[in-house]
Amino acid sequence: MYSFAASGLQTPAPSAIGEADIAITVTTTKCGTTVTVSGEIDFASSAALRKALMAAVAAHDGGPGAITLDLSRVTFCDCSGLNVLLTVRDVARREHHLLVIGAAGRPVRRLLEVTGTAGLFAGSP
Repeated sequence: MYSFAASGLQTPAPSAIGEADIAITVTTTKCGTTVTVSGEIDFASSAALRKALMAAVAAHDGGPGAITLDLSRVTFCDCSGLNVLLTVRDVARREHHLLVIGAAGRPVRRLLEVTGTAGLFAGSP
């Protein structure tokens, strides 16, 4: 399940198949947008993550600051999760937005290190 929060207010979004092991919260403030992800990012949950991140990029249009990902509570991330991160990064860049990994737990850090993609996300841990 994920929720979209603007100015600190959270609104629950309907859950969908494949979202059971992931929680996504999007918070927009005057300083930018933060997307906090908890749980497992895998094939089953990657569509929910893609949907939430694409919505955050679209909503950030003209907004201040970066889109910052807090992945510190992610307990597992496979190549489908990496694919989502890279795809959304490319979309954000085309829209002249900066996608930053502000915090990442061991599973995400390890995946980014092994694949050599850590440097693609400004501010990556």
